[in-house]
Amino acid sequence: MKSISKLYIILLFIAFGIASSQAQFRSDSFWDRVNFGGGFGLNFGNDYFAANLAPSAIYNFNPYFAAGPGLSYSYVKNGSLKSSIVGGSIIALANPLPIIQLSAEFEELYVSQRANWDGGTFSDDFWNSALFLGAGYRSGPVTIGARYNILYNDDDAIYTSAIMPFIRFYF
Repeated sequence: MKSISKLYIILLFIAFGIASSQAQFRSDSFWDRVNFGGGFGLNFGNDYFAANLAPSAIYNFNPYFAAGPGLSYSYVKNGSLKSSIVGGSIIALANPLPIIQLSAEFEELYVSQRANWDGGTFSDDFWNSALFLGAGYRSGPVTIGARYNILYNDDDAIYTSAIMPFIRFYF
C-alpha cells in the first residue's frame, strides 16, 4: 500500500510539473517572444556621405532559433552621384551555443541612382538581390561577426565585396 501511495505522490508531482510548465508556456504572449533591433550606419569624408537605417524584428521560437523581417534605407552621395536604396529582408538566426550566432538573410533592394556630369546626366534604377550566410560572436543583445553574400558577382553595383562585417543588436 505504501508503494502505491508513493507512486500517486510522484504522479501528482509530475502532473503538477507538466501543468505548471504548460501554463507558463501559454502565458508567453506573441509579443513576449518578439525582439526589435537592427542596425544603422553613417560614413562621411571628402565630398562623400552615406547613411543607413535598417530596423528589424525577430520572433524567438525557442532559445536556439529566431526569424523575422527587416527594412532598409540607405542614402549615398559621392560627388555628383546620388543613390537611394530601399528594401526589405528576411533573417533566420540560429544559436547553437549562447555565444555563437549563425545567420541566413535574404535581402531585396530597389536602387535609384542619379548623377550630373559635364558630359550629361546618368540615371539607373534596378533591383538587387543578396543572400548572406554569416557567423558571429554573441554577447547579450549584441552580435559581432561577418557575413558572405553567395549571390555576389563582380558587376554588383551595390556591394564592393562578397564579405561584409556586421554588428547586430536585438532588445
